[in-house]
Amino acid sequence: MSSQGPTIFDRILDGEIPCHRVYEDAQVLAFLDVSPLSNGHVLVIPKERKAFLHELSDESAAALGRVLPRLARAVLEATGATAYNVLQNNGSAAHQAVFHVHFHIIPKLGERGLGIGWQPGRLDPEAAPSLLARLQQALGTG
Repeated sequence: MSSQGPTIFDRILDGEIPCHRVYEDAQVLAFLDVSPLSNGHVLVIPKERKAFLHELSDESAAALGRVLPRLARAVLEATGATAYNVLQNNGSAAHQAVFHVHFHIIPKLGERGLGIGWQPGRLDPEAAPSLLARLQQALGTG
């Protein structure tokens, strides 16, 4: 549960709000999005109630990682799509609207699906070694 009270996903997990369950196990629930970007848009949530991906336990993260490819295959088969996006946002500045970790599996069906405005930058070769060292230190590998 978030600091602002129960999210819609908490209420789904608690059985207060019904959903169209696609998949469920002890750690993960997947269901159809009620405001889909395309037919077959599925939401995948951990049952561990955390707002951000970096807050999840290794066990919940692993459970999500194990089921996401299986769900993606099911979405492709069920919809006939040949392309899809997996989207996961963290924080309001990154467009997170529900503060419970969730992944979107969004099939691309013609014009329907996720549209992205990608504006790549360039890795500064002089700053890269310092950034790399900080990342490795944060991971405990450097």
